[in-house]
Parts: sequence; structure tokens; C-alpha cells
Amino acid sequence: MHFLGHVVRFVVSALVLLLVGALVPQFEVGGFWSALFLALVIALFGWVVEGIFGKRINPFGRGIVGFLVSALVIYLAQFIVGGVDVSVIGAILAALVIGIIDLFLPVGSPFDRGERRRAD
Repeated sequence: MHFLGHVVRFVVSALVLLLVGALVPQFEVGGFWSALFLALVIALFGWVVEGIFGKRINPFGRGIVGFLVSALVIYLAQFIVGGVDVSVIGAILAALVIGIIDLFLPVGSPFDRGERRRAD
């Protein structure tokens, strides 16, 4: 079930990135597979940033630093994923829209919440 939670999370993330690509100027995603790979690269970059700087600066965390790191991660991911074209302004707008969407539709796995409760 844990694996299925991750698969669902990446599919939802890819759909959110496609929606953001339709809404945000200067942020283009070539299709579903590009969006899925972009979601994976963003997650990996986020994991690396979190490993270097700790959880307080994670790209999907709250606050201005998390927002700016998220925009930077989105901008840098375009150089790895084909079919993605993002300007600096597009990355900032995309981070803003993704943050707003995340308020209403959190992309986190519901399985992680139960594990955290048991660990505390």
C-alpha cells in the first residue's frame, strides 16, 4: 500500500503541474509524461535540498524561504526534463500557484500521516 501511495502522489503532482502549465504564462509542460518526470525531479531536488539544509527549508514548506527554494527547484528542473520550458517569472508564478493548490489539495501521502503519529 505504501508504494501505491507514492504512485498516486506522483500522478496527482503531474496533474497539478499540467494544470499550472495551462494557467501560468512562461511555464510550459509538454505532456503528461513530461509532467510526471518533472514531478519526480522536483521531488528529488527537494529531497537533496532538505538533506543539505534540513526540514526547515524544504521546498514545499511554508514561508518565503520555502517559496523561493520551490521556485528555484522548479526553474532548475527544466534543465533535466525534456518538454519543459520555464522562465524565472514563470517559476515564481508556478511556485505560487502550486502553493495555493496545495492549500486545497495537499499532495502529501495519507500513509505518511499515520506513520508520523505512531512515531511520536
